[in-house]
Amino acid sequence: MIAMLTWTMNVTGAWATERYFTYSYEPETMPAGAAEFEQTITLRAGRDAEVGQENFNRWEFREEFEYGATDRYTVALYLNTLAENYRDPVTLETHSEFKFDGLSLENRCLLLNPAEHAVGLTLYLEPRYSGDEAELEQRIILGQRCGDWKWALNLAHATEWNLNDDGEEGEVELSFGITRPVSKRWSLGIEARDHNELPEYELWENTAVFVGPVVTYTQENWWATLTVLPQVYGNNFQGNPDGNHAFDLEGHERVNVRLIFGIEL
Repeated sequence: MIAMLTWTMNVTGAWATERYFTYSYEPETMPAGAAEFEQTITLRAGRDAEVGQENFNRWEFREEFEYGATDRYTVALYLNTLAENYRDPVTLETHSEFKFDGLSLENRCLLLNPAEHAVGLTLYLEPRYSGDEAELEQRIILGQRCGDWKWALNLAHATEWNLNDDGEEGEVELSFGITRPVSKRWSLGIEARDHNELPEYELWENTAVFVGPVVTYTQENWWATLTVLPQVYGNNFQGNPDGNHAFDLEGHERVNVRLIFGIEL
């Protein structure tokens, strides 16, 4: 009963801007005039020494200002940075880099409100520019609440261009999350994603499947969501450069961890 009351308050009250998943967007958009700051921290850890990236760690940071332009259209501006380090097992040299990774402009348009239809539907478009790189990401976002449960399904495609050598790479991702409240403040669920890389759109290079828990904590004007996703299956379709038949540890990592913290403004 308490869980149901909390879920209802989250839908209709002051906590309507929280995210219950970190890799999967939900179809709901912000109310007109509402604003929020979000901090996203992502850790991608563990690649294979055979591809020259021993003790691999990449930290990705996104600072976001999000605004409800209308009840059905939300826009957000991101500042992206990253820090990466690993050791070359042959030369024993350490690679360490911190760089600005560009500005992004997120656009979400609600087509079918989940409060009024069997399934909610939102379209997503996000361009990014960093000086030497440009990227365009598109998503189809589906989701709904079913009693105590809330779920979201995303189909995403992105193209990244290297502006120095005219190279490009495509990415395709399918992600899914399902969660439910377990107390007044806490929700617990599972999130999964399947990420694929298509260099130059000439071949399907690899796939990696991640599955793990997601937990959300909400307060009156702030919230936090954490997902821990170990890789459970991976394959490199162009051979076996990382020497591993169970995972893809050349283009993907053993584990991805993402924390999103949001404050209503």
